[in-house]
Amino acid sequence: MSRYIFVVGGVMSGVGKGVATASIGRILKNYGYKVTALKIDPYINVDAGTMNPIEHGEVFVTEDGMECDQDIGNYERFLGEKMLSFNYMTTGSVYSSVISKERNLCYGGKCVEVVPHIPEEVIERIELAARKAAADFTLIEIGGTVGEYQNMLFLEAGRMLKLKYPEKVIFVIVSYLPIPNMIGEMKTKPTQYAVRTLNSAGIQPDIIIARAEKPLDAPRKQKIAVFCNMREEDIISAPDVQNIYEIPLNFEKENLSRRIFEKFKIVPKESSQCGKTVFPHKWERKVKKIGRLKKNTHIGIIGKYFASGKFTLADSYISVIEAIKHAAWHLGFNPKIDWLDSEIYEKDSRKLKELLNYQGVIVPGGFGSRGVEGKIKAIQFVRQNKIPFLGLCYGMQLAAIEFARNICGFKEANTTEINPKTPHPVIDLMKEQKEILADKKYGGSMRLGAYECELMLNTIASNAYRNLTPLSPYKLSSKGAKLLLVTERHRHRYEFNNDYRERFEKAGMIFSGVNPQKNLVEIIELDKKKHPFFVGCQFHPEFQSNLLEPHYLFSGFLKSRNLSN
Repeated sequence: MSRYIFVVGGVMSGVGKGVATASIGRILKNYGYKVTALKIDPYINVDAGTMNPIEHGEVFVTEDGMECDQDIGNYERFLGEKMLSFNYMTTGSVYSSVISKERNLCYGGKCVEVVPHIPEEVIERIELAARKAAADFTLIEIGGTVGEYQNMLFLEAGRMLKLKYPEKVIFVIVSYLPIPNMIGEMKTKPTQYAVRTLNSAGIQPDIIIARAEKPLDAPRKQKIAVFCNMREEDIISAPDVQNIYEIPLNFEKENLSRRIFEKFKIVPKESSQCGKTVFPHKWERKVKKIGRLKKNTHIGIIGKYFASGKFTLADSYISVIEAIKHAAWHLGFNPKIDWLDSEIYEKDSRKLKELLNYQGVIVPGGFGSRGVEGKIKAIQFVRQNKIPFLGLCYGMQLAAIEFARNICGFKEANTTEINPKTPHPVIDLMKEQKEILADKKYGGSMRLGAYECELMLNTIASNAYRNLTPLSPYKLSSKGAKLLLVTERHRHRYEFNNDYRERFEKAGMIFSGVNPQKNLVEIIELDKKKHPFFVGCQFHPEFQSNLLEPHYLFSGFLKSRNLSN
């Protein structure tokens, strides 16, 4: 049977519950345990697909097509395990399920109530996830902070699960300790109040992870222990770090694994390691290597999610940022990322010259018309000046539009998402998507999750994937050509219009990746003799990158210029 670790937040959001949860999972996995993790979002939204990335952050997509919170991406990047739809739930999805069951008489005529039926549904989902993953440990991150009305029912589910399995459930609170500039002293009072608020929900935390700018000192630990009814050794110092992949190492310096094993009264599989570092292998070596890197690579990301400033921008593109880091570190570089506002290029084309300062330019995914013409101008500039380019999803579509306008001569080429009446819809909706939108079925109705892609050999794309194992499947095309078969994740409605493929090919565009089931374009590129790296992919390769296994396309993108200089 699985053991359950609930992770909740105290004082304020955004202090690292997700990476703390992922780090705990990484530590337990390194001891040889099977670990899975769930994120509970306290939103009425059924999934994260309709949420604005500026407000909520990136929408991550699982292999089976669930649109979910960015923390699911953290779990995958730390654990190296694929999270699936059962690893994510929202208030909306839970209520929807309970109402559906009531309509189908699953409650046998009972009066269905918020308590206990909503928490019972949450518990049922948690236990289902543990069984499906065959997990020794199941981590459950509850979104928001204690004291918020929205997550009370999820705390109640945790309390009820603790009653059901007293020896199998512990609670961890990740709480923030501020250091006000005018005082210069770390303050524990907010954390004391957070723990008391958790107590009011019938829950006593077993472990406190104390997030702060600096390490927690002995007087602060003692004070928290006294006022939160805990032992000092159960309070884990979690200071700011240079990169999030140091966090599991820091937790182990504080003996977090020992505290967890003692709470569950178990002897770990690697008992000789308990209380010592459990990172004698790739993870620790990689983190130490990152700290020694001297060379930099400068990458520009051209986006538009700037409305709330740089404080939210990183969350809007978190998987892209991490994928760049993974690849750069693997190649021996520190990535220096600049955010480039595409709307500026629309107003002043002279600003495009700044792109010459970068080793590569990325146009990530997105929606809508704002800033699009600026992105297209930037794509034209990097194509003409042979600056490595990687277009992701919408970025690939805009690269196709730029090529249509400036190489094929279709001056009014566009996507029907922006101009439904364009005479050259090089990007258009599939028939089934037109029917879906006509019925206004927006939520969860895009092309989502994992799809196959056949790669032509001896192309930039297939060469980037060359590190795949020898067991990677090959197949023959109808013309007898050998193809490499890979699987990548999608999140989009619009596709390249196959009516234009022949004209694009004659003009020099290479369609190096195609979905075999629906004959949909997955990857476009220019001949490597004409451009060092000009690639657009309809999928999101960033969703499959992690610290120990950088994604092939990001590595190829960074190699093309950094290693040739």
